[in-house]
Amino acid sequence: VQLVESGGGLVQPGGSMRLSCAASGFTFSSYTMSWYRQAPGKERELVAVVTSAGGITNYADSVKGRFTISRDNAKNTVYLQMNSLKPEDTAVYYCSVRRLSRYWGQGTQVTVSS
Repeated sequence: VQLVESGGGLVQPGGSMRLSCAASGFTFSSYTMSWYRQAPGKERELVAVVTSAGGITNYADSVKGRFTISRDNAKNTVYLQMNSLKPEDTAVYYCSVRRLSRYWGQGTQVTVSS
């Protein structure tokens, strides 16, 4: 299993950013995919989940209405569109899948600051 995140960087408060996660080594279209994040000094937290066919999504209360998770099973890629970003969204964002055990990407840093 390999998960490779991209798209992080520095953005001003109120801005937008889209993260991508390219997956390989498993049948991507058969698995629920998740985005997590971990801010400095804090526990890793679940941000968003999308089911295998993309029909069901779920979000942490802190991002509901601002973030959108989606997937393209033809490209083996899951996305996280982040709008109206706040300084408290600053974290390393991780893509993840559970197959017997949980697998993680290397993470991508998102910094929201003026």
